[in-house]
Amino acid sequence: MNAYENAMEQLNKAARVINLDPNIHELLRYPERFVTVAVPVKMDDGNIKVFTGYRSQFNNALGPYKGGIRYHSNVSEDEVKALSFWMMVKCATVNIPMGGGKGGIIVNPKELSEGELERMSRSYIQKIWRLIGSDKDVPAPDVYTTPQIMGWMRDEYEKLVGHADPGVITGKPIEQGGSEGRGFSTAQGGVYCTRELVNKLGWKPEETKIAVQGFGNAGGFMAKILATNGYKIVAVSDSQGGIVNMDGLDLDQVENHKKETGSVIGFSGTQNITNEELLELEVDILIPAALEGVITKENVRNIKARAIVELANGPTSPEADEILKEKKIPLVPDVLANAGGVTVSYFEWEQNVKGEHWTEKEVLEKLEKIMVTSFEEVWETKEKYGIDMRTAAFVKAIERVAEKMKNRGSI
Repeated sequence: MNAYENAMEQLNKAARVINLDPNIHELLRYPERFVTVAVPVKMDDGNIKVFTGYRSQFNNALGPYKGGIRYHSNVSEDEVKALSFWMMVKCATVNIPMGGGKGGIIVNPKELSEGELERMSRSYIQKIWRLIGSDKDVPAPDVYTTPQIMGWMRDEYEKLVGHADPGVITGKPIEQGGSEGRGFSTAQGGVYCTRELVNKLGWKPEETKIAVQGFGNAGGFMAKILATNGYKIVAVSDSQGGIVNMDGLDLDQVENHKKETGSVIGFSGTQNITNEELLELEVDILIPAALEGVITKENVRNIKARAIVELANGPTSPEADEILKEKKIPLVPDVLANAGGVTVSYFEWEQNVKGEHWTEKEVLEKLEKIMVTSFEEVWETKEKYGIDMRTAAFVKAIERVAEKMKNRGSI
């Protein structure tokens, strides 16, 4: 199944649990608007090259569409639709007043100069500016897009509308209205979920061994914050492979080694392993924090972790989900575990709209409250229906969206 088929299967599963109104179910199978745009860019050699861009606005029952823009050669219509659906679910799971959106351009950004990247970003906004705005649709960074790119996009949008609208885009540099804490908010939200899971299971942090697949921004921050809170990080990896030491890793030294060599591989006192081997380590918690689709029906029976917390988007296939449920391995799903990022994006939007700037302490206090409440709601839904946590999160989210749709007379 492709990403969109996976998303629709998850919708169907939740719909069956709550006997979702068939009319609402039908409406939730399609984005409310999907646009494909030609994005012309004048290249450094003077030639014009046209890239294909997308924006999917899935559902705005809870509030303005919200979702990142990714620059990647594998961007596709189905992927963007699926991601916009998942953004709707994610916002509804943590009960923030935002809908689901997503965008992307089919491009390998590493092949573009900085000037070409800026011209492409501005060109894309020139094509979609009428569809976005702080009260309509609020984009953000995603794969291979940065705060700098968000700054260019906001600047181009404001030129086109003729007035300031700082809330049109989140993930901006702090000096341009970005939020404190945004850089590590995805990881921090995952840490709160991990803590709540460990409490539910009656484990002690210092006795909890954790393997993190992906030592990039989200995974790296999460590993370090967990270690600071007393958890034992025994394995980490990057795109080149991983390392393991069951007695625990000194993450500051691992980070220094990665800066010096370009990878975590070869760090002294550890054993080199592949990313595939990391997934199958005998640990208490496995945290996939890199790519989608890494836990599949092919390898799921080899997983020895006692619990999983998904920091990456879509790391587990629907077939693997079923087997994990059979194996009674609790899994905190991506739509809950990594929702710290979109929650602090929402905080950034709220600060911009109100003309405020919150301290990091204020941001983290608000984030903790939302993540802990959402975890508890999903856990209670899981217990109520006897379902896995992913389906419970989807049930909670779809119930909220369906209620709003009915209230506003969508059906």
